[in-house]
Amino acid sequence: MGLRGPGATGIKSRADEAPPQRKKAVPWKKPGLNRAERVIAFCEAQTVTAGSHAGRKFKLRPFQKGWIRRVYRQDKSRRRIVRTAVKSIARKNGKTQEAALLALCHLMGPESEPRGEVYSAANDRGQAGKLFEEMVAVIQVNPELRLRVNIVRFHKKIEVLTGDGAGSIYLALSADAESQHGKSPSMVVYDELGQAKKRDLFDALDTAMGARANPLMLVISTQAADDNAPMSELIDYGLRVQNGEVIDPSFDLELWTAPPELDPWDETTWRLANPALGDFRSIEDVRRLAKQAQEQRSKEPAFRNLILNQRVAAHTRFISRAEWKACEAAFHLEDFAGAECFAGLDLSAVRDLTCLMLLFQRDGLVWAWPVFFMPEEAVRTRAEADNMPYERWAADGHIKVIPGATNDPVAIARHIGELASRFKIRKIRYDRWRIQDLLREMSRADIDCRIEDDNKDARYSGLVLVKHGQGFQDMGPAVDELEKLVGGGILRHPGNPVLTMCAANAVTVRDPADNRKLDKAKSTGRIDGLVALAMAARARLTELVPVSPYERERPQGFLVI
Repeated sequence: MGLRGPGATGIKSRADEAPPQRKKAVPWKKPGLNRAERVIAFCEAQTVTAGSHAGRKFKLRPFQKGWIRRVYRQDKSRRRIVRTAVKSIARKNGKTQEAALLALCHLMGPESEPRGEVYSAANDRGQAGKLFEEMVAVIQVNPELRLRVNIVRFHKKIEVLTGDGAGSIYLALSADAESQHGKSPSMVVYDELGQAKKRDLFDALDTAMGARANPLMLVISTQAADDNAPMSELIDYGLRVQNGEVIDPSFDLELWTAPPELDPWDETTWRLANPALGDFRSIEDVRRLAKQAQEQRSKEPAFRNLILNQRVAAHTRFISRAEWKACEAAFHLEDFAGAECFAGLDLSAVRDLTCLMLLFQRDGLVWAWPVFFMPEEAVRTRAEADNMPYERWAADGHIKVIPGATNDPVAIARHIGELASRFKIRKIRYDRWRIQDLLREMSRADIDCRIEDDNKDARYSGLVLVKHGQGFQDMGPAVDELEKLVGGGILRHPGNPVLTMCAANAVTVRDPADNRKLDKAKSTGRIDGLVALAMAARARLTELVPVSPYERERPQGFLVI
């Protein structure tokens, strides 16, 4: 008795219960079924425990059966081909119930194995308990399953005592618990990976599956808010597999999402992310949420993310993902050798990200080239704190690594001097934070530069550094100009992932006069690159007539008055 622990199912009450009388074998053991059909039969033999259909047998819908058939298809040796299955779908489309049934199938159904280990993973203990409670509810209304298990509620654990899967265990895990290493999963369900800030638990369980002959990692979640989230990386990989860019038959992606260019208030758009709409997903509820999102614009991002399953943050971004993606172009810095440019410099604290942004103008467009700096030690330590792949970005050349633990103004000054020898940098707008350290090192390196206001002598041939405050007075025109460049399709950037991260994180705030500024405190992550881009856009604005779409087709000799 002492080994069973608190919260275990009472032995006496279970022993006193008469065994069920079965006239025939359980449905999933019917001869002639293939692997996927056995899984479907097991799921449909269970009873719905809540909602309007409570008391009835589960009836999988065609979209659910189609996915199960793909995930459980076999090769010639009768081994399941898929090892990682990702299903991304809008909320309230039966994800939790489907995941619970499949977990039971691997624990004590046709997919079980002796002494198997089935785990459900979630981001916190509360989320981890949801799948456990659903599994327990299904077990308790099925005598064939109930008499074969011991349920330990305190530990969110299920032990299989007899029959298929004897000796197997199920356990609910959470990312906020201590280390989850030392396990050997035969099946894992990760619930709502889209809300995970880190991928430690996912990686620990995924790498632990190597000891099993035919394990399965199942991820069921709505989309994450940004491109660098673990869920987004899985979806992007799955799309590459679907497009034939990557050959990986062990990976399967099922993505139900509404394309961002479609009307979000059209009911036909809703169905693209909600295959159960009008069935067990209430269309009246979605209409209510859509009406609220239309009338309260602050709710639109959440509607797009949770109901349309779009990769949209729950807050309103300064620049939309679609607008930013439309400005991406393939080009190289060498394409502008010797050309005039303007720059913005956002210096960071001693251990953070620094950005120098160069802006060129050519062919009626504005071309932005970012140069990011980060200390070597910070590349490692900040990666975990920010949940960003700085090490990979540095290895790919998107971040210039400064040796040591802190930002070295010598290294930054030398690189600015090297760029100044290759390009005609007319002005550098800078944040006054730590600028004196940089000016000192530029002087030591014999780089000709001086601080000058906008109205000073333009005939000076060295580097001109212009103070640029971070308040509404200076940032207001800079933010407005940047919005025009992006919204008008005039800006071009090379798709640098660090700059894309900054654009995705950026949030603006307004003063009583409706001026805007980029706010680092309210942004969801680092925005240094976008701050530098806004300052460079302001530097260009003070010298040049802003480019607008109609100027691209203006005849030569057209006079601007």
